[in-house]
Parts: sequence; structure tokens; C-alpha cells
Amino acid sequence: MPHDSNDYVVQTARLTKVFRDFWHRAKVRALNELSLQIHRGEVYGLLGPNGAGKSTCVKLLLGLLFPTSGAIRIFGRLPRDIRVKARLGFLPEETYLYPYLNARETLDFFGRLNRLPRAERQRRVDALIDMVGLTGARNRPIREYSKGMTRRIGIAQALINDPELILLDEPTTGLDPIGTREVKDLIVQLKERGKTILLCSHLLADVQDVCDRIGVLYGGQLCAEGPVNELLAKRHVTQFTVPDLSVAESGRVEAMVREVAGNRSVEVGHPHDRLEDFFLRVVREARQERPETSGAAEGRFDSSLFATTGQGGVIERLTASAETEEAEAEAVGEAPAEEPEPGERVLAGLTAAAEADPAPQVEAEAAVDAQEAQAGQRRAVLGRLVADDDKDTQDKAPPS
Repeated sequence: MPHDSNDYVVQTARLTKVFRDFWHRAKVRALNELSLQIHRGEVYGLLGPNGAGKSTCVKLLLGLLFPTSGAIRIFGRLPRDIRVKARLGFLPEETYLYPYLNARETLDFFGRLNRLPRAERQRRVDALIDMVGLTGARNRPIREYSKGMTRRIGIAQALINDPELILLDEPTTGLDPIGTREVKDLIVQLKERGKTILLCSHLLADVQDVCDRIGVLYGGQLCAEGPVNELLAKRHVTQFTVPDLSVAESGRVEAMVREVAGNRSVEVGHPHDRLEDFFLRVVREARQERPETSGAAEGRFDSSLFATTGQGGVIERLTASAETEEAEAEAVGEAPAEEPEPGERVLAGLTAAAEADPAPQVEAEAAVDAQEAQAGQRRAVLGRLVADDDKDTQDKAPPS
């Protein structure tokens, strides 16, 4: 089904990032002309081996890095726009939190950063702690948490502002199978409420369970992309699943299949349960007999914490942004461009911007460097003035 151009939450056009050494020589090309589109309300998995460019891509989307060339739009705006920041949630690969704060204080701190009202902040803090299964450890300092428990509170802080776009970098790292399943269920529930999620993970089974589409990076380039079911389907194999066949019935079906298959190989056997499902079933039974535990408990998703992102919200904002740009173009006498096919208008605009001005963010970076250089010059002049003043004082001092 084709997507309208306004339906894209994340877009990149020929995005390139080159890291340079002290002498400004190209050292590492982390991303090489990456063109990516993430639709509203989908879970997109970004995969690749170590050093493929996944973390660099996430940092560029967050505005933590400037691209060498290309263009980025988040909700139709530049990544460093403060209006974009307010609609993002981010879980980094490593959870860095203040170790002397407990869970409630940590989430209250992030709620204050997002300017949540006090009553709403307290409600969300308690509900999120309960949702990630840390109710019994809410008053313990973060430094006493295990890695998995720290990961859980990190997920809670990424959701404190009810974001529309959530960037998750290795969200299940350090979690036990129960926590992993809860995080995957949480991602699915957030998707059902219209949230858009970008997931980076090395655990391919987790990605397969929750993602609608995936993209595989290698050497900074997108090598494969598409819906998970289509990419993983084995077109050359046909599978039949029939429950509860007797030995005689199974023999007759096998004989019929072998007759049709001819010389082609036929495998007959029982399907295997997934180890994750087996483990969760055993733990669920044990929890019913011994419900108390000093570790992480079972979380409960609270739908009241997350507003449903409707079709109108994001689309109306993006449309308003596009209409403002068209009005500005008419004001300077530019002729309106011919309307392209659906799903290509914003991408074409980004590509044109990348070709006309390959790195608009580089100008901002150069301006910051110029300001730092001017500040350094002022400090040097001030240092010389102070040194001269000290010398004059010493010259005027009477001999002892």
C-alpha cells in the first residue's frame, strides 16, 4: 500500500557522515548516502554488524552529530529543532543515570526536564515504575540495581514524556527472558497506540517478533530493506501444519505427499516450541506458587500513560509545515513545483536540498567553531593584558 509523503515521520536523503582526523583528512565513512523513510505508526528495525553505522545514524537523527552531506527531516523539521526534541524518546545503548538517585527521583528528574506538571509527573512516575516491574525497588539507589534493572528504568525514562517517535538502541541488553518478552509486548502496545519506533538490535529474534520492516546496514550503506515476512519467506519450500494426526493418518498423508513430490526431499516431524515460550511458561507456573521475589517483578502496561497518536495529529502538523514552505516560496517569486507521485514529494525536496546545499548543518558547525576561535582570541588578549599589568606592578614596586 503506497504511503502519502506526509505519512513519513523520519526521512533521510543521501545522508553521509565522514569522521576526520586532526588534519581534517577523511578517516572513517560511517554512513554513505543513506536514504531512509520510516512511516508513522510502524516499528522499523535497523540491523547490521558492529561498525555498520547504526549508532551514527541514531545520533544524526537526534541532532547529536552534524552530517557531512545529505539531509534529515524528523516530523518535517531539522533534528535540532526544539519542537522535534519534545516529541522524541531515546534509550541509548548504555544506560547512564545518576547512581545516587532512586527510581522515583530519576523519573521525576526527567519529568522536570520535560516540563511535566507536578501532578501528572507523580502519576506517570509511579505508573511507569509499576509498568517496568520495579515497584519493590523504587526506593533503592540506582547503583544497587543490576544491569537488567537499570535497563528497565532506562526504558521508563524514555517514555516519561509520552513521545511520538521512540528510538531504542539495544533495548533488551542485560534483560532476562521475562524482561525481554515484556519489552517486546510494550513495543507492540505502543505501536497499537500509533507510536513510531526505530529499533536497533543485534538480537535478530527480537527484531523478527516486533518489527514491521527492517533495513540491513553494511559499510554505511543500506543493503536490504522490506517487510519482515517478505524478506524471510522461503519461496521454494511449502509447509503444511495439521494438528493431532494419528499414526495411520500421518502415514497416509506422508505417502500422498511423497507421491506428489517425486524425487524431491520430504521431511516429516513435530514442530518445536520456542525456548523463550517454554521458559516463560515454567516461570509463570513458579510465580503462581511463590509470588514473592527480591528482583524485578512482572510489569503491567498502563494505556492511560500514552496518548493515541491519531491520523490527524502528525499529518496536520507536517501539512502545515509544507504549506508554510510553499507560502514562503511564493513570496520570493518561485514557481510552485509540479506535484509528484504520492510518497515522493518530501523525499524529492530533501534530495534537492542535499544537491543544492550538501550540508546545511556544516555551516552551523563552522559558525560554532568561529565563535570558539573568537572566544579563544579574547582569552589570549585578556591574558596578555593581565601579564602586562603584573609586570608594571613589579616595576613600580620599591626595592626592598
